[in-house]
Order: sequence, then structure tokens, then C-alpha cells
Amino acid sequence: MDPQHPIALLAGLTPAQFMRRHWQKRPLLVRGAIPSFAPPVARAGLFDLAGRDGVESRLIERRKQQWRLRRGPLGRRALPKLATPDWTLLVQGVDLHDDRVHALMQRFRFVPDARLDDVMISYATDGGGVGPHFDSYDVFLLQAFGKRRWRIGRQKDLTLVDGLPLKILANFEPEQEYVLEPGDMLYLPPRWAHDGIAEGECITYSIGFRQPAMGELAREMLQRLADEAADELPERPYTDPGQPAT
Repeated sequence: MDPQHPIALLAGLTPAQFMRRHWQKRPLLVRGAIPSFAPPVARAGLFDLAGRDGVESRLIERRKQQWRLRRGPLGRRALPKLATPDWTLLVQGVDLHDDRVHALMQRFRFVPDARLDDVMISYATDGGGVGPHFDSYDVFLLQAFGKRRWRIGRQKDLTLVDGLPLKILANFEPEQEYVLEPGDMLYLPPRWAHDGIAEGECITYSIGFRQPAMGELAREMLQRLADEAADELPERPYTDPGQPAT
């Protein structure tokens, strides 16, 4: 990927411009990031994954101010009816189980490989969401189906509501609001508070980026330099007739 080439995925910015202006600094809303986006994993496929052993899934239900969390595997009978509002199914690491989702993740290779984490897919019925919260990592929120309303803000008060199975902000103060439609995308830096509510049935892909330790990043850089050197240096044995004793 050419870091100096503008791409629609980043609203016409080059990857270099995005990393300089937005990465870990400020959000970016991209209308039509992937025009005519056809989600490789839709509702039926997601429900199938949620029922498998070895796949991390969660069911979140909201009834008034009460929240309920159940962890998978979640067979179809464990899920509420589609006509029931206010519930969300989250399936983690879908890129590990579907080659097409893995290929989608490759569009974000302008970020160092050591930072790439996974693709989580969220299915929600009308009103579904996980409450206002913040993440400690960078994330691209790609709308795959339906509409979702996002409220975001640079939250200072990170106090959480006590006694809930989810980490929900007690005093959320949104500053901006967007409705994302299929193909739209929202980038959020770490610790930006956000609350996404489904407007009707919807599916959102979350491309997440972890924050590795400095040592891990250093090893990744050295490995990349070694790979590049191996491609450029001639294939002949190394000699050192002048090597002193160690």
C-alpha cells in the first residue's frame, strides 16, 4: 500500500495524512468509505458463529435501565426474537473464522502489523447497543447493514455505573452525533467516549487495534528490517576473516 496515495477508505486522505492528522488524535467520519459495501458475514452467518465452541460471543440485553450479559456459545434458541428490541449480539475475532473478513482487515495495513487486533461484528435490533463507554484502543466502526446513531465525546469524567455487568459511563457528555449508513465509517482514537444505538435492525463491523508493549513493537520493527534486508542482500555466505575473539 502506497502511504502517499489518497484512498476513499480514509475520505480521500492518504494513509500518511491520516496517521499524521487523526491517528490517536481525533475522530474521522468517512461517508461512503466502502461504497456499496456487501458484508461478507451477515446475520445468518453471525448467528452460526455465535453458537460455535471456540468463538467468543456475547449477548447484551437492555430493559429500561437494567442490563443483562450472557456469554457464548449462544445457539439460535438462546437469542431473543428478531422482533424484540434492545438487544445486541457481539462476536469477536471474526477475521479468524472467515477469509473474506480477514481480507477486509487487510485494507487497514497502513497501520503497523503489530497493532492489528481483530474484527468484531455487532448485530442489534432496534434500540440495541452496549451503552456509553470508552475503549483503550483505536477502532474503525464500519456500518455494514441498517443504520446506527453514534454519539461521541472527549470524555473527562470516566466514572462508571456501579453494579452493572458492562463498563458504562455514569456521566456521558456527547459532543457530536452521526447516523451511519451502510458503507459509512467512523474512526475513534483511544478513550473517546461513544454510544451507538441501532435505528432498526443493523450490523456494524469494528476493526480494532491493540496497544502492544514497547518491546513488542521494537521486535516487530527489527523483524521488518530483517525481512527487507534479506530481500535486498545477495544470497552468499557471510565471511569474517578479521573477526576478533569475544
